Amino acid sequence: MRPVVAVVGLGRMGSAMTRRFHEAGYDLVLWNRDRSKAEAVAADTSAKVADSPAGAAADAGVVVSSLADDDALRDVYLGDEGVVAGIHSGSIAVDTSTVDPESSVEVGKAVDAKGARFADCPVSGSVSSVEAGTLTIMAGGDPHVIAEVEPLLASISKEVIRVGDIGAGAACKLAVNGLVHGLNVALSEALVLAEKAGVSREKAYEVFVGGAGGAPFVHYKREAYEHPENADVAFTLDLVAKDLELITGLGEKVGASMKQANTGLEIVKKAIAAGMGGHDLSAIAVYLRGSGD
Repeated sequence: MRPVVAVVGLGRMGSAMTRRFHEAGYDLVLWNRDRSKAEAVAADTSAKVADSPAGAAADAGVVVSSLADDDALRDVYLGDEGVVAGIHSGSIAVDTSTVDPESSVEVGKAVDAKGARFADCPVSGSVSSVEAGTLTIMAGGDPHVIAEVEPLLASISKEVIRVGDIGAGAACKLAVNGLVHGLNVALSEALVLAEKAGVSREKAYEVFVGGAGGAPFVHYKREAYEHPENADVAFTLDLVAKDLELITGLGEKVGASMKQANTGLEIVKKAIAAGMGGHDLSAIAVYLRGSGD
């Protein structure tokens, strides 16, 4: 028998995951800080809406969380009406947020103390990847726990890779995002360089897509780079800055040199100071095009 699934946090990714879980036939209960967002998604998925994270967890066998940052993770799990207060012994909590590994370990210990189980399972991919069921999930936790939730995660992913114990998923996600954010800055610089040297934006991008640097990121962000005035906001520069601060902070803790990430963070902060914090991450090219930086 399939478990009832609680989805806690209904931003772009959480909402998209909820719809995929619904299509896969799971019964759902939802919670979001802004209740109206939960009600809007519930209307499309026949889900219940809970009054608190504790209430959502109490009604579910698996809790899937998608939260903005470390503070939100601690509040939603460890607060008086948090997931830990409501979760049952034997249930599983799966966190897909991008956070510091230490936060995952802290929350995991609190979940374990209730007799429940925890896995940190951040994802690589975008909303379109969720919709296509092609995310890559990097999982930290007990292999038996991960195996138990793998059928659920299969509805949003092409593969689930166990990378170690609790906290390892979060660490791997920061490494992945360091690569993605490095690609974003490098792609932006390359595009602006080609344009300023007289190559049209479209022709330059055609070459990038077909060349050695044509990673999946370069392909699926093509429209945003070629037509920034019409770009959907998939991931804001404010969130890029949050990620890069976590990435460089982890580098300091473990003794890894993160010179490129530090440089990227400086550029992103300047773009944010120029009023672009709410723009899509591809707006780095727009900033560099006009800044002379």
